Amino acid sequence: MKITAVKVFPVEDWLFVKLETDEGLHGVGEASLSGRNMAVAEALCTHLRPFLLGKDATRIEHLWQDIFRGTFWRGGPVLQSALAGIDMALWDLNGKALGVPVYRLLGGLCRDRVLYYRHVGGESPEALVAHAHQVLAEGCRVLRISPTGDNGSVFNASEATRNSIRHFEALRKSVGDGPEVIFEVHTRMTPVQAITLCNAIQPFRPYFVEDPIRSENPASFALLRQHTSVPIGTGEQLTHKWVFRELIERDLIDYLRVDITHCGGITEGKKIAAMGEAHYQELALHYTLGGVATAAMLHLNLAVPNCGVQEFNPPPDWMNEVITPPQRVKDGYLLPNHAPGLGVDIDEAAAAAHPHVHRELPHLRRPDGSVNDW
Repeated sequence: MKITAVKVFPVEDWLFVKLETDEGLHGVGEASLSGRNMAVAEALCTHLRPFLLGKDATRIEHLWQDIFRGTFWRGGPVLQSALAGIDMALWDLNGKALGVPVYRLLGGLCRDRVLYYRHVGGESPEALVAHAHQVLAEGCRVLRISPTGDNGSVFNASEATRNSIRHFEALRKSVGDGPEVIFEVHTRMTPVQAITLCNAIQPFRPYFVEDPIRSENPASFALLRQHTSVPIGTGEQLTHKWVFRELIERDLIDYLRVDITHCGGITEGKKIAAMGEAHYQELALHYTLGGVATAAMLHLNLAVPNCGVQEFNPPPDWMNEVITPPQRVKDGYLLPNHAPGLGVDIDEAAAAAHPHVHRELPHLRRPDGSVNDW
């Protein structure tokens, strides 16, 4: 089964890939990298397309290694997102060729459905509580909230901590102990600031604190670990197993926030999950709102023993026309798609109706005007 075409579809702030073969089958993948999609598109069209044409699409691991290692330059988010799109499409192709869903190729079902969480927000504790009850009424069982303390461009860590305590306390009092609540910091704090925040919200029993600090430096997580006992999750900025290694092996985190759209796809995601299994760490995969990545993450979660929870928010309605069929949910769980491959496809005409739109991610500042992580 030889690859005959590599098609790339920039769709608003998402990027999808289609591999066609000489056997008439095609596979779809997602390579979205918010705000930098066109850099990934260039990598796919200029560098990877010529390399892939004529290659045997059944050699998933071999092609992964050849793309990652054979080109010498490796591991960054642009190249790993491009590789992720190719990798997902290869798994989709092979599932279709064999007439089985991807989760079968990964070892079969470890679970019947996948627990998901949704993000809820609000400018005031009252607004947050109202939004949370709305989402819970729709069947969601796990919520995620973020600290407030910025006016859209300026982030004040002390104010964010004070506001976060008020918001989390009001939410927990209103929804009770039943729903789990993830607290996202989005890498905005230093280790010392994060220690203060984590200890302050500990009485409200966070499911885990997501990205309390940036993820590049495991020593900073060791410092954080020494001073707080709340569960910690990180990883959406990390692009391959080697940068996860120290966080996993030193037991510095509890939840692996892998984004298989940025770390080389299903192939690498399964390996990171296996590394974490040996340390009793669970997946809490990051989510891009793109329908192909949603399907790929679902198949991975269904097939590994250590899946904790999956990020999921309903995509815009038009996305369900571009990527079909839409993801099914019930009672707070994502339901499997048993069709061959990933079980989704790209409508090229619908994709063309939503051309690329550049969206620059926010650039936060501290009160003194210096740069703060968004």
